[in-house]
Amino acid sequence: MSSILLIDDDSNLSDLLGEYLHEQGYSMQTAPNGQKGLRAFFNFKPNLVILDVTMPIKDGWETLARIREMSQTPVILLTARSDESDVLRGFSLGADDYVCKPFSFAQLSARVRAVLTRGGEVPVDHFETSGLVVDFSSRHVTRDGELVQLTPTEFKLLTALMRHPGEIISAEDLVREVWGPQYKEEIGFVRRYIWHLRQKVEKDPENPKYIHNERGYGYRFGFD
Repeated sequence: MSSILLIDDDSNLSDLLGEYLHEQGYSMQTAPNGQKGLRAFFNFKPNLVILDVTMPIKDGWETLARIREMSQTPVILLTARSDESDVLRGFSLGADDYVCKPFSFAQLSARVRAVLTRGGEVPVDHFETSGLVVDFSSRHVTRDGELVQLTPTEFKLLTALMRHPGEIISAEDLVREVWGPQYKEEIGFVRRYIWHLRQKVEKDPENPKYIHNERGYGYRFGFD
């Protein structure tokens, strides 16, 4: 049974959503703010965190940053704000998904399944070339001997590109493979995550060595 930590200061939402997800088969724990949420995260060790952005004491941004200092556990952000700058901020801090309020419980449950599945598919073997080493079984990525910290979504995006070296993969195909068919309208996810992945994997993100953009067609993993 997968475990979920829900951190939200809206007690009514937490109670109803917690009960709904429990009925979907998840072990649930809730926390009313970021401070208590971090304590629960440390003790509960969930498989996934659902995190509200606007909270007292310690907001979602600060809480997410602290979680990423400790773990690569998948995090879904909840927010009433859908500004591009807020979405990019969430992704830059390591969020795996971003759900805007209001939302249906069924919609969020589908996102939860997709994110957990993302983290659960483990290819065998490893990949090594030109300073980049990817160990698929341990999910460790190193560049020139230094560990690169990737979120589960970033790791799956990297491996999706690496499965087709030299081939151009469309943004639509990457969305289906990495996020799932329910994200077919979220093509912008690919552009944002490619940018963040390059910041971590490439020595010079402005002149990428591994992840290339073929304008108007898609993305390619290869060496120029």
